[in-house]
Amino acid sequence: MKDVFVVIRTGATEAQEKLPVHFKTVLTCVPDFIIYSDMDEIVDGNKVHDVLSEVNETIKRTTPEFELYNHLLTRGRDGLDYQTTFGSGPAGAMENPGWKLDKWKFLPMVDKALHERPKAKWFIFIEPDTYVMWSNLLEYLSLFDASKPWYMGKHMYASGVLFAHGGSGFALSNPAIKKVSKHWREKKTEIEQATLKGWAGDMILGKALKDVGVDMFWSYPHMQGDSLTAIDWSVAKLERQTWCYAATTFHHMNPEEITTLWQFEQTWQRANPDGAPLRFRDIFNNLVRHRLRAEREGWDNMSIGTEYSEEVLAKMSQNDIDNLSLVQQNAHNSFEMCRATCQQEPRCIQFSFVPGQCSVSGELRVGRASDTQCLEYSNAAGKCVKEATTTGKDDDIVRSGWIMDRIPGYVYWLDEFCEDVRDIWITK
Repeated sequence: MKDVFVVIRTGATEAQEKLPVHFKTVLTCVPDFIIYSDMDEIVDGNKVHDVLSEVNETIKRTTPEFELYNHLLTRGRDGLDYQTTFGSGPAGAMENPGWKLDKWKFLPMVDKALHERPKAKWFIFIEPDTYVMWSNLLEYLSLFDASKPWYMGKHMYASGVLFAHGGSGFALSNPAIKKVSKHWREKKTEIEQATLKGWAGDMILGKALKDVGVDMFWSYPHMQGDSLTAIDWSVAKLERQTWCYAATTFHHMNPEEITTLWQFEQTWQRANPDGAPLRFRDIFNNLVRHRLRAEREGWDNMSIGTEYSEEVLAKMSQNDIDNLSLVQQNAHNSFEMCRATCQQEPRCIQFSFVPGQCSVSGELRVGRASDTQCLEYSNAAGKCVKEATTTGKDDDIVRSGWIMDRIPGYVYWLDEFCEDVRDIWITK
């Protein structure tokens, strides 16, 4: 860790809620870190620095997304409406003023981080809902030559730009951060104009790195954009089966999930003194699997797949309805019918039910306790796009279940992929 400088990027609308858990968990392993935000303050005895001070004064005075910043600068949190300004949730909210302001932090924080620790070999950038498995990440970084320009993270595309997703965490080696910092100083006006038109700061940073000849290294699946509870455990991208590889980061983690994973990681390390890296399958088998039940009340397991409801049936042709089994036609009428529908479909492994709606899925997720029903998730971020607020009655809360006798086969199927994985680290 002496070679690593850790940078946490946050905002006043989330810092007090999301930062404290890190000081008791993930950051206890980090001797050298700094927190950048849109307001100077102290959180649990730790200094939080305003990173936007050097942004062009005209932009700060005239750009609508800086209204929040100017308010924070003059009045702090006083007078802000919590319901509309704060509480962006685990997946963020594009209409949240803090989210809109966030894009301006990336290049300034990179520049300031370099000036804080000019001799650090690696700079790791995370958010307050990013979980980092330090033993794994340090082992991973040791496989790369830090004297060369590296820009590593989970890939995303936007506006024709390939960049590392900020919430998944990303790493810059010293030569890479020097290149982009110099570029920022030389092209500050041009980059700020691009930021005005852009929607994401991590994309602007990715473009700046590309402009100085530093390509992004695809560190997926080590670095994840999903949380422990929202990840599809069978997900495979870039011909890489996540299950087989070592984990380094998760995103959209709430304080409870961070604490749970932290405690598990400490237990695992004590039980494995040889230092064997934790793979995703280890996390599933030792932390997640025992949470699965035939039925969990007040639990949303994020079943993303086929939906059965009166609304869906009303949009179907009579011929399509006739092709459904009797069980499928009645899946939305009871938890038992919903389960039977999942059992009837060979690849279904989990389901969720709220009166009038049944969702079945071949993707296994653990989900989380819920007093609301999430009607639609974004596959990109495990984000609840639409929610149906419950009335508080017992029969109006989402219930979930897994087809338990299919779990062993599911695990065996995924383990088979690992027989062809010769190295649990992606290095090329």
